[in-house]
Amino acid sequence: MVDHQLIPRGIDDPATLESMSTVPRHRFVPESLRPYAYEDGPLLIGYEQTISQPYIVACMTQAAEVGPSSTVLEIGTGSGYAAAVLSLIAKEVYTIERIPGLAAEAKERFEALGYHNIHVKVSDGSLGWPEKAPFDAVIVTAGSPIVPKSLLEQLKAGGRMVIPLGDSFSQELVRIRRSLTGKDMQEYLGAVRFVPLIGEEGWHIE
Repeated sequence: MVDHQLIPRGIDDPATLESMSTVPRHRFVPESLRPYAYEDGPLLIGYEQTISQPYIVACMTQAAEVGPSSTVLEIGTGSGYAAAVLSLIAKEVYTIERIPGLAAEAKERFEALGYHNIHVKVSDGSLGWPEKAPFDAVIVTAGSPIVPKSLLEQLKAGGRMVIPLGDSFSQELVRIRRSLTGKDMQEYLGAVRFVPLIGEEGWHIE
């Protein structure tokens, strides 16, 4: 997976590559789909949600510029795979999931695999986790129509947010580097397609 999917497409951060080589991706997908766990594509994980393809997980992790002292907020726990990848690089990972069943399954996986620096909360991810802010990085694994103000405010100065922005069908992956002067820098990393970010500062369920 690393040699054929990640390195040829520009993933060169050593910590990201090492973590992607270490985390057992097959433990984060339904048993019936485990033969496809390392293929270059998303997979259904239940509740009409997906686990992102390996390259997208690696791309977002690398773009967030996470290090050993970093505290990271992830929005959209899903199966827990991306949080597990982050946990081998960062100091602490705080991850929010709006679907209780997915959150419970992810917590069980973290405990079984020994990822003790991941903290899971069932909540509206678009509002973040203000009690644990500020964060060095925020990674949003769901497409949003706007940059949620709450998430931006929970970033440290110089902190990075990686978020898919666009409509409910397709988005552009964007890295935002926060500046306290009000001139946040945005970089566009490519076209993506994520499930929608449901919440007060994301998409609303009618």
